[in-house]
Amino acid sequence: MKCAWGLYIAANCRYSMGMKQELSAEDIEALQQRIAEENRAESAGELYAALDLGTNNCRLLIAKPSFQQHTQHKTLKVVDSYSRIVRLGEGVSDTGRLSEEAMRRTMRALATCKQKLDRYNIAKLRFVATEACRRASNAEHFLVRVKDELGLSIDIISNEEEARLAFLGCSSLLMKDTSHALAFDIGGGSTEFMWVKIDPEQPLNSHKRHLIQDWVSLPYGVMNMSEQFGGPAFTEMYFEEIVAKISSLLTPMERDNQIAARMWKEDVQMLSTSGTVTTLAAIHLDLPHYDRSKIDGIKLSISDIRGATQTLMRMSPAARAAHPCIGSSRTDFILSGCAIFEAIARTFPIDKITIADRGVREGIIVSLMREVIPI
Repeated sequence: MKCAWGLYIAANCRYSMGMKQELSAEDIEALQQRIAEENRAESAGELYAALDLGTNNCRLLIAKPSFQQHTQHKTLKVVDSYSRIVRLGEGVSDTGRLSEEAMRRTMRALATCKQKLDRYNIAKLRFVATEACRRASNAEHFLVRVKDELGLSIDIISNEEEARLAFLGCSSLLMKDTSHALAFDIGGGSTEFMWVKIDPEQPLNSHKRHLIQDWVSLPYGVMNMSEQFGGPAFTEMYFEEIVAKISSLLTPMERDNQIAARMWKEDVQMLSTSGTVTTLAAIHLDLPHYDRSKIDGIKLSISDIRGATQTLMRMSPAARAAHPCIGSSRTDFILSGCAIFEAIARTFPIDKITIADRGVREGIIVSLMREVIPI
């Protein structure tokens, strides 16, 4: 890699010094190809890839392990990524099937993922599908088509494994003194919760450090929750009804584990890995555009997130669609996500939340690095 760049820089230096030895288009193309080849060779044997095909989004992550001297354990260094809203689960709650249009949108996104994957020498990979494919009667047929046309093998995983992977993906954000963690992921077709006890005697990078006490998967996410209450145009009208429905479903988990009481007495940390909450954080910060580096790992008060929800409620649908941190592809379901979050905040009265722009994809790669896939 250094050699190829050296040739490129030297050639341009000769031109800038008046030697007029400008590189031709063919020379530049050849050098770029050499750089790409050397970059692939340098990364060979240590790249990991994960694909998360959800109800609303298709996400790809390609990363490599990076050893951190100050923590003495491996973290992830992102090499490439891709995220596209495909709405694969659109209408599934009504028909029980993936629609042709949703499958076409998803195939286009998966084709882009395939193009990215072909650029690298991947050591280990795992591709998973979640709630939309768990529910749809024609999901298996669709995934066979994906395999035949694109060569991508995608496994449908259980709600429990989805929750475990999402937690694993953000577990590095746990604070040193945390005794318990409540992690949640508001998805397109389901919302996962995990109640985890932290064993301080185990090393920071050990999967034995996090002892799962309880987990719950609610069969509602931003897309099908909105569809159940008449669609995006009616979400604001039925906001409190959505909050009440989700709250009632969370009550048994809270009661069985006495989570609210622990939040008052112990060092309990709330973790979110959902796009709804990252978007609300960006709105609270008044970012000119969404910036992952300013969101991932940030700690905000629950009142900050609620304030961002109120900002959204005051906006017209057109204004929400034009907002640089929301956009037209997210605007239909952002309020249903806010309602789900409000139910969480009312059920579990904690004052702070840690927000992760990471989740299932990162969890997959961490599990591949550890050669332990949670089941």
